[in-house]
Amino acid sequence: MSGRYALFRWPPTFTALPGFPDGQPPRWNIAPGARVLIQRQVDGQLHVAQARWGLTPAWLTDLTRTPAHARAETLADQPMFRDAFVQRRCLMPANGFYEWRGTVRKRPYWLTDGQGGLLAFAAVWEAYPVQDQVWLSCAMVTQAAMNQRRPLLLDAAAQAAWLDAQTPMPRLHELLAQPPASLRERLLANFVNDPALDAPECLTPAS
Repeated sequence: MSGRYALFRWPPTFTALPGFPDGQPPRWNIAPGARVLIQRQVDGQLHVAQARWGLTPAWLTDLTRTPAHARAETLADQPMFRDAFVQRRCLMPANGFYEWRGTVRKRPYWLTDGQGGLLAFAAVWEAYPVQDQVWLSCAMVTQAAMNQRRPLLLDAAAQAAWLDAQTPMPRLHELLAQPPASLRERLLANFVNDPALDAPECLTPAS
């Protein structure tokens, strides 16, 4: 499961979007429950917002049960996600994500597209009102890939379709069913295993 990812470098076009927070720090070890950046359409324009990674619909009463992931194959049917899938789709930008593999001892791997740009994970969002404040939350859409579940990665055309409120439902289902992206991977040292470490050392290659 893609339980951690990183966002430490972004182009000027990303910081120029409405809503990009001043002083946004680089992050090398983002885990569920953290505040993350999402991209969504607001009045037909792309905006950036901060959201908690863990979906919190307004009707949810048990705030310990906020899913960070939504399976692509059941997204449209599950009560937790289906309204957000229809009405509140977003992207989670990242430079890459981590994956742990192994039988006796799991080792961390760093996965990217190999081009150094931003990845776009498909996601859904919800708003959760608390008194006079409205909080945003999100869940990453994942798909089966080999023996893991990985983020559903969208290219530029797919990103536009995912965010467009007018995209027909059959097209959205095509995006959910697309094959996993081809990624470049690198075996890492074990620094990223410490969830409290949020620094460039997380990407130290294995020796």
